[in-house]
Amino acid sequence: MYGSPLTSNARKVLLLGSGELGKEVVLEAQRLGVETIAVDRYANAPAMQVAHRSYVVDMLDGEGIRRIIEEEKPDFIIPEIEAIATETLLELESEGHRVIPTARAARLTMDREGIRRLAAETLGLPTAPYQFADTLDELREAADVLGYPCVIKPIMSSSGKGQSVCRSEAELESCWNYAMEGGRAKKSRIIVEGFVTFESEITLLTIRSVNGTSYCAPIGHVQKDGDYIESWQPHEMTDVQIRQAEEIAYRITEELGGYGLYGVELFLTKDGVLFSEVSPRPHDTGMVTMATQDSSEFALHIRAILGYPIPAIRLLSPGASHTLKADRESQSFRIGGLEDALAVPNTQVRLFGKPETKAGRRMAVALSTASDTESARALARRAAESLHIQYDNE
Repeated sequence: MYGSPLTSNARKVLLLGSGELGKEVVLEAQRLGVETIAVDRYANAPAMQVAHRSYVVDMLDGEGIRRIIEEEKPDFIIPEIEAIATETLLELESEGHRVIPTARAARLTMDREGIRRLAAETLGLPTAPYQFADTLDELREAADVLGYPCVIKPIMSSSGKGQSVCRSEAELESCWNYAMEGGRAKKSRIIVEGFVTFESEITLLTIRSVNGTSYCAPIGHVQKDGDYIESWQPHEMTDVQIRQAEEIAYRITEELGGYGLYGVELFLTKDGVLFSEVSPRPHDTGMVTMATQDSSEFALHIRAILGYPIPAIRLLSPGASHTLKADRESQSFRIGGLEDALAVPNTQVRLFGKPETKAGRRMAVALSTASDTESARALARRAAESLHIQYDNE
Protein backbone atom coordinates (compact mmCIF):
# COMPACT_ATOMS: atom_id res chain seq x y z
CA MET A 1 0.00 0.00 0.00
CA TYR A 2 1.16 3.51 -0.73
CA GLY A 3 -0.27 6.96 -1.19
CA SER A 4 -0.41 9.44 -4.03
CA PRO A 5 2.70 11.11 -5.41
CA LEU A 6 3.83 14.27 -3.61
CA THR A 7 2.27 13.15 -0.31
CA SER A 8 3.96 11.78 2.79
CA ASN A 9 2.70 8.27 1.93
CA ALA A 10 4.11 8.25 -1.61
CA ARG A 11 6.35 5.48 -2.84
CA LYS A 12 9.36 7.03 -4.59
CA VAL A 13 11.79 5.86 -7.24
CA LEU A 14 14.95 7.77 -8.13
CA LEU A 15 16.58 7.25 -11.53
CA LEU A 16 20.32 7.66 -11.98
CA GLY A 17 20.39 8.40 -15.69
CA SER A 18 17.54 10.12 -17.48
CA GLY A 19 17.73 9.36 -21.20
CA GLU A 20 15.03 7.99 -23.48
CA LEU A 21 14.91 4.64 -21.69
CA GLY A 22 14.64 6.32 -18.31
CA LYS A 23 11.83 8.49 -19.65
CA GLU A 24 9.74 5.41 -20.39
CA VAL A 25 10.56 3.96 -16.96
CA VAL A 26 9.31 7.18 -15.32
CA LEU A 27 6.07 7.09 -17.32
CA GLU A 28 5.41 3.47 -16.36
CA ALA A 29 6.16 4.20 -12.69
CA GLN A 30 3.71 7.09 -12.73
CA ARG A 31 1.01 4.86 -14.20
CA LEU A 32 1.27 2.83 -10.99
CA GLY A 33 1.06 5.94 -8.82
CA VAL A 34 4.74 6.22 -7.98
CA GLU A 35 6.55 9.49 -7.33
CA THR A 36 9.56 9.90 -9.63
CA ILE A 37 12.89 11.74 -9.37
CA ALA A 38 15.21 11.94 -12.38
CA VAL A 39 18.96 12.56 -12.04
CA ASP A 40 21.53 13.05 -14.80
CA ARG A 41 24.67 14.96 -15.67
CA TYR A 42 22.86 17.53 -17.84
CA ALA A 43 19.68 19.59 -17.51
CA ASN A 44 16.43 18.84 -19.32
CA ALA A 45 17.29 15.22 -20.07
CA PRO A 46 14.31 13.25 -21.47
CA ALA A 47 13.23 11.64 -18.18
CA MET A 48 13.53 14.99 -16.38
CA GLN A 49 10.83 16.37 -18.67
CA VAL A 50 8.24 13.94 -17.27
CA ALA A 51 9.48 13.27 -13.69
CA HIS A 52 8.08 15.00 -10.63
CA ARG A 53 11.51 16.43 -9.77
CA SER A 54 15.01 16.37 -11.18
CA TYR A 55 18.62 17.03 -10.24
CA VAL A 56 21.78 17.66 -12.25
CA VAL A 57 25.00 16.12 -10.93
CA ASP A 58 28.15 14.49 -12.28
CA MET A 59 27.15 10.81 -12.25
CA LEU A 60 30.65 9.81 -11.13
CA ASP A 61 30.45 12.18 -8.15
CA GLY A 62 29.65 9.79 -5.35
CA GLU A 63 29.22 12.48 -2.72
CA GLY A 64 26.87 14.45 -4.97
CA ILE A 65 24.73 11.37 -5.61
CA ARG A 66 24.70 10.54 -1.89
CA ARG A 67 23.48 14.05 -0.99
CA ILE A 68 20.54 13.75 -3.37
CA ILE A 69 19.58 10.28 -2.15
CA GLU A 70 19.82 11.27 1.51
CA GLU A 71 17.63 14.28 0.81
CA GLU A 72 15.00 12.39 -1.22
CA LYS A 73 15.03 9.07 0.69
CA PRO A 74 13.66 7.07 -2.28
CA ASP A 75 12.22 3.58 -1.83
CA PHE A 76 14.15 2.41 -4.91
CA ILE A 77 17.32 3.66 -6.62
CA ILE A 78 17.28 2.69 -10.31
CA PRO A 79 20.57 3.01 -12.22
CA GLU A 80 19.72 3.65 -15.87
CA ILE A 81 23.21 4.15 -17.29
CA GLU A 82 26.58 2.44 -16.86
CA ALA A 83 28.79 5.35 -15.81
CA ILE A 84 27.77 5.85 -12.18
CA ALA A 85 29.76 6.01 -8.94
CA THR A 86 29.06 2.36 -8.16
CA GLU A 87 31.16 2.29 -5.00
CA THR A 88 28.70 4.79 -3.55
CA LEU A 89 25.82 2.53 -4.59
CA LEU A 90 27.45 -0.36 -2.74
CA GLU A 91 27.77 1.80 0.36
CA LEU A 92 24.18 3.01 0.13
CA GLU A 93 22.90 -0.53 -0.28
CA SER A 94 24.84 -1.66 2.79
CA GLU A 95 23.11 1.14 4.69
CA GLY A 96 19.67 -0.17 3.77
CA HIS A 97 18.85 1.55 0.47
CA ARG A 98 17.31 -0.57 -2.31
CA VAL A 99 19.44 -0.45 -5.48
CA ILE A 100 17.87 -2.03 -8.58
CA PRO A 101 18.50 -4.79 -9.28
CA THR A 102 21.48 -4.80 -6.87
CA ALA A 103 24.50 -2.58 -6.35
CA ARG A 104 26.73 -5.53 -7.21
CA ALA A 105 24.98 -5.93 -10.57
CA ALA A 106 25.47 -2.22 -11.28
CA ARG A 107 29.15 -2.43 -10.37
CA LEU A 108 29.97 -5.60 -12.29
CA THR A 109 28.16 -4.56 -15.47
CA MET A 110 29.58 -1.05 -15.38
CA ASP A 111 32.78 -2.40 -16.90
CA ARG A 112 33.25 -5.18 -19.40
CA GLU A 113 36.04 -6.78 -17.41
CA GLY A 114 33.94 -7.46 -14.34
CA ILE A 115 31.04 -9.01 -16.18
CA ARG A 116 33.17 -10.97 -18.65
CA ARG A 117 35.26 -12.53 -15.89
CA LEU A 118 32.10 -13.41 -13.98
CA ALA A 119 30.43 -14.97 -17.03
CA ALA A 120 33.41 -16.84 -18.47
CA GLU A 121 35.68 -17.57 -15.53
CA THR A 122 33.24 -17.94 -12.62
CA LEU A 123 30.11 -19.28 -14.32
CA GLY A 124 31.81 -21.00 -17.26
CA LEU A 125 29.46 -19.50 -19.85
CA PRO A 126 30.55 -19.72 -23.50
CA THR A 127 32.01 -16.44 -24.78
CA ALA A 128 34.33 -15.17 -27.47
CA PRO A 129 38.04 -15.56 -26.57
CA TYR A 130 39.33 -12.39 -24.92
CA GLN A 131 42.24 -10.61 -23.26
CA PHE A 132 42.68 -7.27 -21.52
CA ALA A 133 45.23 -4.56 -22.25
CA ASP A 134 46.32 -1.38 -20.48
CA THR A 135 48.79 -0.10 -23.10
CA LEU A 136 49.25 -0.11 -26.84
CA ASP A 137 52.05 -2.64 -26.47
CA GLU A 138 49.79 -4.95 -24.49
CA LEU A 139 47.15 -4.53 -27.20
CA ARG A 140 49.70 -5.68 -29.79
CA GLU A 141 50.48 -8.75 -27.71
CA ALA A 142 46.77 -9.55 -27.26
CA ALA A 143 46.08 -9.16 -30.99
CA ASP A 144 48.98 -11.50 -31.78
CA VAL A 145 47.39 -14.14 -29.57
CA LEU A 146 43.78 -13.66 -30.73
CA GLY A 147 44.54 -12.96 -34.38
CA TYR A 148 42.94 -10.61 -36.88
CA PRO A 149 40.34 -9.35 -37.17
CA CYS A 150 39.73 -8.69 -33.49
CA VAL A 151 37.24 -6.46 -31.65
CA ILE A 152 38.57 -3.69 -29.39
CA LYS A 153 36.33 -2.08 -26.75
CA PRO A 154 36.90 0.20 -23.76
CA ILE A 155 36.05 -1.70 -20.59
CA MET A 156 33.66 1.13 -19.82
CA SER A 157 31.59 2.88 -22.47
CA SER A 158 28.02 3.13 -23.67
CA SER A 159 26.17 2.93 -26.99
CA GLY A 160 29.17 1.38 -28.71
CA LYS A 161 31.44 4.38 -28.13
CA GLY A 162 35.09 3.53 -28.68
CA GLN A 163 34.36 0.09 -30.13
CA SER A 164 35.98 -0.99 -33.38
CA VAL A 165 37.05 -4.00 -35.43
CA CYS A 166 40.80 -4.10 -35.98
CA ARG A 167 41.63 -5.92 -39.21
CA SER A 168 45.41 -5.65 -39.27
CA GLU A 169 48.43 -4.65 -37.21
CA ALA A 170 48.55 -1.37 -39.09
CA GLU A 171 45.17 -0.38 -37.58
CA LEU A 172 46.10 -1.10 -33.96
CA GLU A 173 47.17 2.39 -32.98
CA SER A 174 44.11 4.09 -34.46
CA CYS A 175 41.83 1.51 -32.80
CA TRP A 176 43.60 2.10 -29.48
CA ASN A 177 43.15 5.87 -29.80
CA TYR A 178 39.49 5.43 -30.73
CA ALA A 179 38.95 3.28 -27.63
CA MET A 180 40.62 5.89 -25.45
CA GLU A 181 38.39 8.62 -26.87
CA GLY A 182 35.22 6.58 -26.41
CA GLY A 183 35.86 5.20 -22.93
CA ARG A 184 34.31 6.65 -19.80
CA ALA A 185 35.56 7.46 -16.30
CA LYS A 186 39.13 8.01 -17.57
CA LYS A 187 39.72 4.27 -17.88
CA SER A 188 42.59 3.30 -20.19
CA ARG A 189 41.96 -0.44 -19.97
CA ILE A 190 40.39 -2.25 -22.91
CA ILE A 191 39.05 -5.69 -23.73
CA VAL A 192 40.25 -7.39 -26.90
CA GLU A 193 37.99 -10.11 -28.28
CA GLY A 194 38.61 -12.72 -30.91
CA PHE A 195 36.35 -12.09 -33.87
CA VAL A 196 33.24 -14.27 -33.72
CA THR A 197 31.56 -15.29 -36.96
CA PHE A 198 27.95 -15.24 -35.91
CA GLU A 199 24.72 -15.87 -37.75
CA SER A 200 22.97 -13.13 -35.78
CA GLU A 201 23.01 -11.33 -32.45
CA ILE A 202 20.04 -11.04 -30.17
CA THR A 203 18.82 -9.49 -26.95
CA LEU A 204 16.95 -11.77 -24.58
CA LEU A 205 15.02 -9.58 -22.14
CA THR A 206 15.00 -11.47 -18.86
CA ILE A 207 12.82 -10.44 -15.91
CA ARG A 208 13.48 -11.47 -12.32
CA SER A 209 10.38 -10.97 -10.18
CA VAL A 210 8.58 -12.24 -7.13
CA ASN A 211 7.22 -15.18 -9.14
CA GLY A 212 10.49 -16.25 -10.76
CA THR A 213 12.32 -15.61 -14.03
CA SER A 214 10.48 -14.75 -17.26
CA TYR A 215 11.68 -14.15 -20.82
CA CYS A 216 10.40 -12.01 -23.65
CA ALA A 217 10.47 -13.31 -27.20
CA PRO A 218 14.03 -12.89 -28.58
CA ILE A 219 14.90 -9.58 -30.22
CA GLY A 220 17.18 -9.45 -33.25
CA HIS A 221 19.17 -6.32 -33.94
CA VAL A 222 21.67 -4.67 -36.25
CA GLN A 223 24.49 -2.61 -34.78
CA LYS A 224 26.91 -0.18 -36.33
CA ASP A 225 30.08 0.64 -34.39
CA GLY A 226 28.55 -1.17 -31.41
CA ASP A 227 25.38 0.92 -31.32
CA TYR A 228 22.02 -0.39 -32.42
CA ILE A 229 20.36 0.91 -35.57
CA GLU A 230 17.31 -1.34 -35.80
CA SER A 231 15.73 -4.21 -33.89
CA TRP A 232 12.89 -6.65 -34.45
CA GLN A 233 10.85 -9.13 -32.46
CA PRO A 234 10.58 -12.07 -32.58
CA HIS A 235 13.91 -13.19 -33.98
CA GLU A 236 13.72 -16.65 -35.51
CA MET A 237 15.54 -19.26 -33.41
CA THR A 238 15.48 -23.03 -33.13
CA ASP A 239 14.17 -24.72 -29.99
CA VAL A 240 17.75 -25.72 -29.14
CA GLN A 241 18.97 -22.12 -29.48
CA ILE A 242 16.13 -20.84 -27.32
CA ARG A 243 16.94 -23.35 -24.59
CA GLN A 244 20.64 -22.43 -24.71
CA ALA A 245 19.86 -18.70 -24.67
CA GLU A 246 17.47 -18.99 -21.73
CA GLU A 247 19.95 -21.13 -19.78
CA ILE A 248 22.72 -18.55 -20.24
CA ALA A 249 20.36 -15.68 -19.36
CA TYR A 250 19.08 -17.51 -16.29
CA ARG A 251 22.55 -18.29 -14.96
CA ILE A 252 23.97 -14.78 -15.37
CA THR A 253 20.89 -13.00 -13.98
CA GLU A 254 20.53 -15.49 -11.12
CA GLU A 255 24.11 -14.71 -10.15
CA LEU A 256 23.52 -10.95 -10.33
CA GLY A 257 20.24 -11.24 -8.43
CA GLY A 258 17.61 -8.69 -7.45
CA TYR A 259 14.31 -7.83 -9.09
CA GLY A 260 13.94 -6.08 -12.43
CA LEU A 261 14.60 -6.53 -16.13
CA TYR A 262 17.96 -7.46 -17.63
CA GLY A 263 18.99 -7.16 -21.28
CA VAL A 264 21.15 -10.18 -22.08
CA GLU A 265 23.05 -9.89 -25.38
CA LEU A 266 23.96 -13.13 -27.13
CA PHE A 267 25.60 -14.31 -30.35
CA LEU A 268 24.00 -17.12 -32.36
CA THR A 269 26.74 -19.14 -34.05
CA LYS A 270 26.87 -22.43 -35.91
CA ASP A 271 28.48 -23.94 -32.82
CA GLY A 272 25.90 -22.66 -30.34
CA VAL A 273 24.88 -19.58 -28.38
CA LEU A 274 27.60 -17.33 -26.88
CA PHE A 275 27.25 -14.80 -24.08
CA SER A 276 28.23 -11.25 -25.07
CA GLU A 277 27.10 -8.68 -22.49
CA VAL A 278 24.32 -7.98 -19.99
CA SER A 279 22.67 -4.75 -18.87
CA PRO A 280 20.79 -4.69 -15.53
CA ARG A 281 18.13 -2.39 -16.94
CA PRO A 282 15.88 -1.97 -20.00
CA HIS A 283 17.78 -2.31 -23.24
CA ASP A 284 17.78 0.09 -26.20
CA THR A 285 16.96 -2.72 -28.64
CA GLY A 286 13.96 -3.53 -26.44
CA MET A 287 12.18 -0.29 -27.36
CA VAL A 288 10.45 -2.45 -29.97
CA THR A 289 8.40 -3.99 -27.14
CA MET A 290 6.42 -0.73 -26.89
CA ALA A 291 4.70 -1.89 -30.10
CA THR A 292 4.91 -5.68 -29.97
CA GLN A 293 4.05 -6.81 -26.43
CA ASP A 294 1.10 -6.45 -24.08
CA SER A 295 3.57 -5.05 -21.52
CA SER A 296 6.67 -3.19 -22.70
CA GLU A 297 10.10 -3.84 -21.21
CA PHE A 298 9.65 -0.65 -19.18
CA ALA A 299 6.33 -1.75 -17.72
CA LEU A 300 7.82 -5.15 -16.86
CA HIS A 301 10.84 -3.50 -15.20
CA ILE A 302 8.71 -1.31 -12.92
CA ARG A 303 6.28 -4.08 -12.12
CA ALA A 304 9.11 -6.39 -11.06
CA ILE A 305 10.84 -3.63 -9.07
CA LEU A 306 7.69 -2.91 -7.08
CA GLY A 307 7.36 -6.56 -6.15
CA TYR A 308 4.37 -7.43 -8.30
CA PRO A 309 4.06 -10.75 -10.15
CA ILE A 310 4.83 -10.98 -13.87
CA PRO A 311 2.12 -12.88 -15.76
CA ALA A 312 2.74 -14.68 -19.04
CA ILE A 313 4.18 -12.10 -21.45
CA ARG A 314 2.18 -11.95 -24.66
CA LEU A 315 3.64 -11.04 -28.04
CA LEU A 316 0.76 -9.23 -29.74
CA SER A 317 2.40 -8.79 -33.14
CA PRO A 318 5.73 -9.07 -34.91
CA GLY A 319 7.36 -5.66 -34.99
CA ALA A 320 10.48 -3.61 -35.51
CA SER A 321 12.20 -0.40 -34.45
CA HIS A 322 14.51 1.88 -36.41
CA THR A 323 16.42 4.87 -35.03
CA LEU A 324 16.96 8.44 -36.18
CA LYS A 325 20.48 9.62 -35.40
CA ALA A 326 22.10 13.02 -35.55
CA ASP A 327 25.19 13.59 -37.69
CA ARG A 328 26.64 16.61 -35.88
CA GLU A 329 26.60 18.61 -32.67
CA SER A 330 24.02 21.34 -32.26
CA GLN A 331 21.97 23.05 -29.55
CA SER A 332 19.52 24.52 -32.03
CA PHE A 333 17.63 22.10 -34.25
CA ARG A 334 14.22 20.75 -35.16
CA ILE A 335 13.01 17.31 -36.19
CA GLY A 336 10.83 17.26 -39.28
CA GLY A 337 9.02 14.68 -41.37
CA LEU A 338 6.71 13.53 -38.61
CA GLU A 339 3.67 13.74 -40.87
CA ASP A 340 5.20 11.37 -43.40
CA ALA A 341 6.52 9.01 -40.72
CA LEU A 342 3.14 8.72 -39.02
CA ALA A 343 1.47 8.11 -42.38
CA VAL A 344 3.33 4.78 -42.58
CA PRO A 345 0.84 2.01 -41.68
CA ASN A 346 0.92 0.49 -38.19
CA THR A 347 3.63 2.89 -37.05
CA GLN A 348 4.36 4.93 -33.95
CA VAL A 349 7.14 7.49 -33.46
CA ARG A 350 8.90 8.51 -30.26
CA LEU A 351 10.80 11.80 -30.25
CA PHE A 352 13.11 11.67 -27.26
CA GLY A 353 13.29 15.41 -26.56
CA LYS A 354 17.05 15.54 -26.05
CA PRO A 355 18.18 19.17 -25.70
CA GLU A 356 21.13 18.87 -28.06
CA THR A 357 22.43 16.68 -30.83
CA LYS A 358 25.79 14.99 -31.15
CA ALA A 359 27.19 12.94 -33.99
CA GLY A 360 25.65 9.47 -33.74
CA ARG A 361 23.24 10.39 -30.94
CA ARG A 362 19.80 8.76 -31.07
CA MET A 363 17.10 11.41 -31.28
CA ALA A 364 13.98 9.39 -32.15
CA VAL A 365 12.76 5.91 -32.97
CA ALA A 366 10.08 4.55 -35.29
CA LEU A 367 8.11 1.49 -34.16
CA SER A 368 6.11 -0.59 -36.63
CA THR A 369 4.11 -3.82 -36.57
CA ALA A 370 3.21 -6.16 -39.40
CA SER A 371 2.32 -9.79 -40.08
CA ASP A 372 6.03 -10.71 -40.13
CA THR A 373 9.27 -9.15 -38.97
CA GLU A 374 10.68 -8.41 -42.42
CA SER A 375 7.59 -6.39 -43.33
CA ALA A 376 7.76 -4.61 -39.98
CA ARG A 377 11.43 -3.79 -40.53
CA ALA A 378 10.63 -2.27 -43.91
CA LEU A 379 7.87 -0.10 -42.40
CA ALA A 380 10.02 1.08 -39.49
CA ARG A 381 12.92 1.88 -41.81
CA ARG A 382 10.61 3.82 -44.12
CA ALA A 383 9.21 5.81 -41.20
CA ALA A 384 12.63 6.56 -39.72
CA GLU A 385 13.95 7.67 -43.10
CA SER A 386 11.00 10.07 -43.37
CA LEU A 387 12.26 11.87 -40.30
CA HIS A 388 15.05 14.41 -40.60
CA ILE A 389 16.93 16.84 -38.41
CA GLN A 390 17.08 20.45 -39.51
CA TYR A 391 19.90 22.41 -37.90
CA ASP A 392 19.21 26.11 -37.46
CA ASN A 393 22.68 27.14 -38.63
CA GLU A 394 22.20 25.49 -42.04
